[in-house]
Amino acid sequence: MIKSELISLIAARNPHLYHADAEKIVDAVLDEITETLAQGGRVELRGFGVFSVRNRPPHSARNPRTGTSVFVEEKWVPFFRPGKEMQNRLNSPEPDAGVHAAGGRTFRVW
Repeated sequence: MIKSELISLIAARNPHLYHADAEKIVDAVLDEITETLAQGGRVELRGFGVFSVRNRPPHSARNPRTGTSVFVEEKWVPFFRPGKEMQNRLNSPEPDAGVHAAGGRTFRVW
């Protein structure tokens, strides 16, 4: 699912909202998550999961094309840990109409 599909789905499930309002809501939520992570914070959405940032220290690596050693600087990367409810829904044993297979991987449509 891409952002525009999410906006359309929210607008369809909430007929009292205009499409533009649904777009503003999605943008506001994503902007707030991004801003909190940029400040080094953590975002917990119960039943969904936790967004946080992790530090990757500087290290040396190899360029796979040339084999030369390169230095990789320290960086902060986003990290997502799914919540227990999401894990249970993804790993439920009962067949579900919301599960789709693509490229050898199975995806569940919420």
